[in-house]
Amino acid sequence: MNAVVGRGKYVKAAVDNGKMMQPAAEHKGCCASATTGQASCGSRAGQADLPTEIWEKVKNHPCYSEEAHHHYARMHVAVAPACNIQCNYCNRKYDCANESRPGVVSEKLTPEQAARKVLAVATTIPQMTVLGIAGPGDPLANPAKTFKTFELVAKVAPDIKLCLSTNGLALPDYIDTIARSKIEHVTITINMVDPEIGAKIYPWIFFNHKRYTGIDAARILTDRQLKGLEMLSERGILCKVNSVMIPNINDDHLVEVNKAVKSRGAFLHNIMPLISAPEHGTIFGLNGQRGPTAQELKTLQDACEGKINMMRHCRQCRADAVGLLGEDRSAEFTTDQVMKMDVQYDLEMRKAYQDRVEDERAAKVAAGQRELAELAGEMSAITLLVAVATKGSGLINEHFGHAKEFQVYELSTTGAKFVGHRRVDVYCQGGYGEEDRLSAIMRGIHDCHAVFVAKIGGCPKSNLIKAGIEPVDRFAHEFIEKSAIAWFRSYLDKVKRGEIQHAPRGDAAIRQGALISAA
Repeated sequence: MNAVVGRGKYVKAAVDNGKMMQPAAEHKGCCASATTGQASCGSRAGQADLPTEIWEKVKNHPCYSEEAHHHYARMHVAVAPACNIQCNYCNRKYDCANESRPGVVSEKLTPEQAARKVLAVATTIPQMTVLGIAGPGDPLANPAKTFKTFELVAKVAPDIKLCLSTNGLALPDYIDTIARSKIEHVTITINMVDPEIGAKIYPWIFFNHKRYTGIDAARILTDRQLKGLEMLSERGILCKVNSVMIPNINDDHLVEVNKAVKSRGAFLHNIMPLISAPEHGTIFGLNGQRGPTAQELKTLQDACEGKINMMRHCRQCRADAVGLLGEDRSAEFTTDQVMKMDVQYDLEMRKAYQDRVEDERAAKVAAGQRELAELAGEMSAITLLVAVATKGSGLINEHFGHAKEFQVYELSTTGAKFVGHRRVDVYCQGGYGEEDRLSAIMRGIHDCHAVFVAKIGGCPKSNLIKAGIEPVDRFAHEFIEKSAIAWFRSYLDKVKRGEIQHAPRGDAAIRQGALISAA
């Protein structure tokens, strides 16, 4: 389903060419539908939408495919501590186990330790398909460690996809090395294409043995980022662009960023909310810069969705994250633990396991399509959001009180569309519910009409009902999209019969603080 484009200030930004830079010639890597204008590429695309060589790169990549992220895991190794720029939203921390955001790690690794850890994780978690290096600094400010790690992993685990995330300042200098290293996915963080806006985000950069500040720094950075993106696209390397949405600084401007990166061949655009809690110690956090609300973020993402697809399932992972998106199993794989493990890397076992995952994916898609067929011919302008408690595999398989996040779907007569997630603190603590956390959870899903769970206690159920959010547990352990569409058909029937009156919900809060798990 295509989101409605044409609301508010983002539309003005999309058509206001007063300060817009001239884009490069339109890239032809993804072809758009002649009827909808929607590109057949990106996070929601399926096998029928993509060239075979692209499908092979994204089909089991949890970051480049929204559908794959329900089934496949990734890991990051923290081998790159140094950085060549300073961002006002970043504070690189070490030994910080309870904080989930970029730039945070519990321990730094050598390339040899990283390769050993990759084997240990891939043996224990056979659905782990992707290795990424994303910091905690910038991988290309630590090129020797970064490329040595990739070299070692490619030798011992050739089936694992290699990914690199960078701020792009040094990117043009390493295009050949990236290609030789068989790195097929590169993420570039691009927050602006206007140096005046960039000066409000980046205090300084370090380039060619010299420190630059202000507009000069931002001009060098954006030129290098866009040049690197073009060079990667020409080599056939898939590029995802990350952008941090900073209200009243670059929120309007990100529509221009979207157009600029699309024209240079970006495969996917990921607009993320600013994380700016004061306890994180970032410049933005300390000066009171707020992050966006859930509706502000979604409206901007909707306005940017067009020929390039939007990534909406990003979890803004730690630089040492392990597991499915939305979970972090890094505590199971400390260096001491990994060195004690008997690692027997079995490529055939991993392939067999992933073949079973593909069978599960196919069953999920088929079930959703059958339910969607029941909506055929249904006429309604109603669009609404629902939240889902899940542990993965595309199933409603998590207890409300144990959920660390809720996945959010937008429902309409065209089906169920994943539009984001909401991190929350775990409600159940040692068998008891924390009422303060329940209030925070309800604020986090306040824009949702229903929440789907495997199980829910009486107290949170009654509080949700009072807040106008329907708790739904009758689809426990069933496929998410199939269940959501079935519930939506029932909702529309109730509206038609006059049993309920549909009303829009309000906005919701995006959680800022450190994640608090079960005690």
